[in-house]
Amino acid sequence: MTAPSAPLPGGFDEAELQHVLNQACAAVGLNPKGAQLLRGHTNAVVHLNTAPVVIKVARRGSKFENVQRTAKFVQWLMDRGFPTVPLHPVGDQPLKVDGHAVTYWTYLPQPEHSLSAAQIAKPLFALHSLPIPPFNLPVLDNLRAIRLSIRSITALPNETKAFLAERADRLEKALQAVEYALPEGVVQGDPQHRNALFHGDETVLCDWDTVAVGQPEWDLVTLEIHCRRFGYSYDHYKEFADTYGFDVTRWSHFPTLRDIRELRMITTNARKISHAPTSRDEIERRVTGLRCEDTSLRWSIL
Repeated sequence: MTAPSAPLPGGFDEAELQHVLNQACAAVGLNPKGAQLLRGHTNAVVHLNTAPVVIKVARRGSKFENVQRTAKFVQWLMDRGFPTVPLHPVGDQPLKVDGHAVTYWTYLPQPEHSLSAAQIAKPLFALHSLPIPPFNLPVLDNLRAIRLSIRSITALPNETKAFLAERADRLEKALQAVEYALPEGVVQGDPQHRNALFHGDETVLCDWDTVAVGQPEWDLVTLEIHCRRFGYSYDHYKEFADTYGFDVTRWSHFPTLRDIRELRMITTNARKISHAPTSRDEIERRVTGLRCEDTSLRWSIL
């Protein structure tokens, strides 16, 4: 398997990941020869060279039942004709391979030009308009996720962890005063340019690990953060807001949700430093930006 220089993709060293990939392919009659790692900061996402299939090996330590729920949700979307990257037809998913949850997805070749935020607006609006599925989804709780991440951070000083925890406490108090403008529904949890793909002329959503029941404002704030923090222009974001039909930055409670969501993005990546040590400088730079309340600091993609 060929791979870019990403340390411990999914928490696996290269030999471990190759072993799991070999077993995952053998279980459904696929060939792993020449497979290429596409992404590895969270899960290990591998494109097969011998078939139009992407195999996702859940991050080491992931709960099998959580991946089961994700696969069940995606099948529910597929049954409704929703624009999602489809599961590859290999039977019930996920498979358990050496104790790890593995899912199989249809590979969608991408053009050279990238998606715009505005192209994500239509499927995201469609998602927020869906009924709640007839099975349990988690309730979105960004503050709980932040606290779990802070407790798992091992590579940052205690003083930094205390600063992050104190910021979470302050934001939790502010959240109690928030009055939402949109009805509760299904949320993607991390909508962004890398979690959507072209499927012919259509835009489809992908990476459903964070799907939950919650307020659509969280998804809209997340998309705005990705536009502002990762080098897109204001007009790029404005086209998204116009297409979706709601500009979350004009909502009076936007700063509270923005600050909570950015804190989650920082703490989630901070707990992974041990598996991705090259990310430490970027995490520390983002924390410095928080201390200065710098909402315009450009972040580098991790």
